Amino acid sequence: MRTIQWLFFISVALFVSGIGFVIAAARTSREAPAAVEAPAAAPVASIKQVMQGITMPAATSVYNAVGTVMNADGIKETAPQNDEEWTALASQAAALVESGNLLLIGKRLVDSGEWVTMTRAMIEKGQLAIKAAEAHDKEGILSAGSEINDTCDTCHAKYQRQ
Repeated sequence: MRTIQWLFFISVALFVSGIGFVIAAARTSREAPAAVEAPAAAPVASIKQVMQGITMPAATSVYNAVGTVMNADGIKETAPQNDEEWTALASQAAALVESGNLLLIGKRLVDSGEWVTMTRAMIEKGQLAIKAAEAHDKEGILSAGSEINDTCDTCHAKYQRQ
C-alpha cells in the first residue's frame, strides 16, 4: 500500500471512531438521572414550640458554655474541657442555627421584612458560635453568645407575644 492510501485509511478510521465517541457521549448524557427533588417541608411545631424546644435550650447552652464566676470561694472559670464538650457545644450552636431556619418556613414566617432580617442575624451569629466551638475559642464563644443575645433581645422587643 502506498503511503497516501495508508494515511487516508487511518484518517477515515479516526473520523469514524470520533463519531462513535460523540454518539456514545450523547447517549450517556441523555440517560443521566434527573435531579432528585427535595420533599416539601411539612411544619408541625408552632413558633413558641420551636423557641421553647430548640432555640432557647441551644442559646442557653452557648451562653453558659464560657464564663467567670467570682464569689467568696474565689474565681471559677467555666469552659468546655475536652473535645467531646466542644463538639457538644458546636452541636448546640448548630441546633440554634437550624431553629432559625425552622422559623423561616411555612406559617412560622411572620412577615417577609424584619422577621426574616432578625432571624437571619440570629443564624449568622449562631454560625459564629459553631466556628468558635470548632476552633475551641473561648473568646469567640463569649463574643458569639453576646451577639446572639443581642439578636434575640431585638427580635423579642418587636415580636414576642405574651
